[in-house]
Amino acid sequence: MPRATVDAVMAEQRAASFTRRSIKAESKGAALRLALSMVDLTTLEGKDTPEKVRSLCRKAADPGDGTLDLPAVAAVCVYPTLAGVARGALDALGSRGRGVKVAAVATGFPSGQYPLKVRLADVRRAVEAGADEIDMVISRGAFLAGDRRRVREEIAQTVEACGRAHLKVILETGELETLDNVRAASDLAIEALDGAGAHGAFIKTSTGKVEPAATMPVTLVMLEAIRDHYLATGRLIGMKPAGGIRTAKQAVHYLVMLHETLGVLEGGGPGSAGAKFMTPDWFRFGASALVNDLCRQIAWLERGRYMARYDFAEA
Repeated sequence: MPRATVDAVMAEQRAASFTRRSIKAESKGAALRLALSMVDLTTLEGKDTPEKVRSLCRKAADPGDGTLDLPAVAAVCVYPTLAGVARGALDALGSRGRGVKVAAVATGFPSGQYPLKVRLADVRRAVEAGADEIDMVISRGAFLAGDRRRVREEIAQTVEACGRAHLKVILETGELETLDNVRAASDLAIEALDGAGAHGAFIKTSTGKVEPAATMPVTLVMLEAIRDHYLATGRLIGMKPAGGIRTAKQAVHYLVMLHETLGVLEGGGPGSAGAKFMTPDWFRFGASALVNDLCRQIAWLERGRYMARYDFAEA
């Protein structure tokens, strides 16, 4: 099958068009709540401590100020060594906490430049510690050198190492240089996940450690790869833009793009593939600063006034 090529100018124009949609207040409120429920609340710093992760878990389960009835976020995303801490903290919060997934960035994050044996052991330890999801990084050097077979095989072996956990494959699009490469890497990852029998799998833009991270044109290209795969096979692959999405306004723009690219599939009605794509099961935001702005915007719609930034705990 010939590889898809990308018209970069049209991708930029199409992506920009999603920022110009007019959204009524009622729909905006629903979109903000949906976006909040799709966030992977993330801390990936060298100075992360167990108490910081516990605090993050409390915020994940109850993102607001205690007076707003808000959905919990989708997941807490941490380094593998802190996956057990996150699992314990969420379980201790009861049913609301247990509804939040634990995601761990494994496979030598963020470079992926470790021996494969070490990367796979990293995955297994994270799953044993309680991770529900693994965010892996591909070998960008191998991809850019043309060794696509190696990238495909490493994804397949990571799927096996995940066991019960779901896998998100990070392309690190900021290092792929062109939209053609982003499309080729998306297709490759999707084919590898499908071939390995992955369940609930995602492709993801970035580690958040490289600039540019998520952009709307890059995300559009990846969404179109997912759409084309679904139309060809009937199988769903999830999508996670990560890094650089900090405001509620940006999140709504991404949801518009998601809806117009995937949400309309099969008419978008209840039970359709389109409806499934518009849920945290198949779309996530990798973010930390985004949550407080979503909460502030929801509070403004419901109360008619803005909350101060310090009214919400820092992520």
